[in-house]
Amino acid sequence: MELPSRLLSAAVDQIASLPGIGKKSALRLALHLLRRDADRVEAFTRAIDEMRTGVKPCSTCNSLSEGNSCAVCADPGREEACICVVEDLRDLLAIEGLGSYRGRYHVLGGLISPMDGVGPGDLAIQLLVDRLGQTQAAAPDRDIEIIFALPTTMEGETTAFYLFKQLHRPQVRITTLARGVAVGDDLQHADEATLDQSIRRRLPYENHPS
Repeated sequence: MELPSRLLSAAVDQIASLPGIGKKSALRLALHLLRRDADRVEAFTRAIDEMRTGVKPCSTCNSLSEGNSCAVCADPGREEACICVVEDLRDLLAIEGLGSYRGRYHVLGGLISPMDGVGPGDLAIQLLVDRLGQTQAAAPDRDIEIIFALPTTMEGETTAFYLFKQLHRPQVRITTLARGVAVGDDLQHADEATLDQSIRRRLPYENHPS
């Protein structure tokens, strides 16, 4: 059915372009915005606009920040020699929510997926390689741990294998989450107890079943 307003139709199209939002849900949300007070709608749109212009990748770990460094990278109490590699911010937040991990992070911004046209060059992999090199140069005798906290999907396993080939070197211990996280699951969907045990009982990546 054609909508009675070109402007309403355009708004519905834009809302429906968001992941997980169909046309019916988009129309419901658009009608809700029409009923809202003008001040609240203005605050809503201003928040989106300010987010787009004010939030940027952390120069160190590729997480999100309003400044050059995110809160984790700027925290001197974090363990420099332990870097947990995650797919995106949602996985970082899931691990941070446990309150037990005190290392640092590296956010890839996705997973290698040839079917979707996503290759290593589309992710923050080179940033991680450079970061590891800088960390080793600053303290050549220090052991470093890289934790692969990636989904146990085909894309996650492909990404982990590629990273292993890029990062494997002396005095670098590469580990992966214990199999408390079920094969095929995303981290942000795991319950806290399972995720906590997975990161506490992480395994050497070399012994991880492919």
